[in-house]
Amino acid sequence: MATWNSRGLRGSTLEELINRTNEKYRENGLALIQKVPTPITPIQIDRESRHITLAYFDQKSTVDYIGAIQGIPVCFDAKECASDTFALQNIHDHQVQFMEDFEKQGGVAFFLIHYTGRDVFYYLPLAHLKVFWDRAQIGGRKSFRYEELNPAYVINRKHGVLVPYLDLLQRDLDDRA
Repeated sequence: MATWNSRGLRGSTLEELINRTNEKYRENGLALIQKVPTPITPIQIDRESRHITLAYFDQKSTVDYIGAIQGIPVCFDAKECASDTFALQNIHDHQVQFMEDFEKQGGVAFFLIHYTGRDVFYYLPLAHLKVFWDRAQIGGRKSFRYEELNPAYVINRKHGVLVPYLDLLQRDLDDRA
């Protein structure tokens, strides 16, 4: 089990950028996306400040975000990667299973990855992740390299939107048609 102290606020910058993006989308009537709270089990609480000082992350969190974009149910997870190699151990079996089940119900599941070394945001459709995931399941690489990704899914920056992923959602939908 990972502790609150050991993992700290890893990924919080990316999540803040996505939260602001989602606020902008909501304000413009484009989407309603909510951050899914990370389930934790508190271990120690400072009685004076009433703050949690030590906690364990529960194992069965699913995705970071869920909601609807123009009537389309979506769920996605946000990940950061400092190098050009993304380790699949950063994604859990139950997350992939949830996302597959979500898509079976007519939703769209994807990952937003921030390659911090390149300062590049990438939209990874679940179907694309599954290629790497399935490869690992049969004994292949347990990671994928940036060079293996489809460059058409690199998120291009736009004025006023920090992580403008809606265009890539549209590309994902078009590619499914």
